[in-house]
Amino acid sequence: MSGLESIRLPPQASRRHRAWHSRGYIPHLDEPGLVQFVTFRLVDSVPSEVVLRWKDELGIRSDTSADDPRCASLRRRIDRWADEGHGACWLRDPRIAEQIEATLLHFDSRRYHLIAWVVMPNHVHVLIETLPGFPLDVVVHSWKSFSAQRANRVLGRSGAFWMPDYVDRFIRNEGHLRATTEYIEGNPVKAGLAVSPGGWLWGSAARRRNTALR
Repeated sequence: MSGLESIRLPPQASRRHRAWHSRGYIPHLDEPGLVQFVTFRLVDSVPSEVVLRWKDELGIRSDTSADDPRCASLRRRIDRWADEGHGACWLRDPRIAEQIEATLLHFDSRRYHLIAWVVMPNHVHVLIETLPGFPLDVVVHSWKSFSAQRANRVLGRSGAFWMPDYVDRFIRNEGHLRATTEYIEGNPVKAGLAVSPGGWLWGSAARRRNTALR
C-alpha cells in the first residue's frame, strides 16, 4: 500500500517497551512477546461529555489510579456504548474499512504478528503478538496516524479522527486466546451486522474464509 513504508518510527535506541504504565483511566502493559488485544475507537464514538458525566457519576478524579475498580467500570461503560454503534461510523465506508485493514496487514511479521482483527463501524479490534523494538504505543500510533490522514482525505474533512488513546489487554493463556479471537471475529454478529463472522468483509474471519475458498 503506497505511503506506508514512509511511516516514521522513533530511533531504534528510543523505542523502549514501557512495561506497566497508564494514561488517565486506561492502564497499559507493553513487553515484547506478549499477545495483546487492542481496541481503538473513532473520536465521536463515545462523546467526551458522556465520558465526563460517567467520571463524575463514578467519582473518578484526575489522580484516580487506572487500576482503581471505578476506572474498570468506566472502561466497561465505554465498551458497551461503542458497541451500540454511536457516532458517524465512518468505518462503515468500504473505502475506509479496506484502507484500515490494509494498514494492519502491511507490517504483519515485521513489526508485530497479526493474529485476528475486525474493522467495525466505529472502532477496531486487533489481536497481535508484539515484537522486540516495536513498542505497542508506537505500533498503534502508526496505525492511527496513517489511517486518519487517508480517511480524512476520503471524507473531505480535517481534525481528529480517532480517540486519543487505545485499550490493551494481554492474553493470559490458550483459553483466553481462543475466547478473545472468538469475541473479535464474532463482534459483527453480536452487533447485528452479519449472520456469521466470515460474513463481515473487514476482518480475519472473512480473510480466512476467502483463502479457504480459493
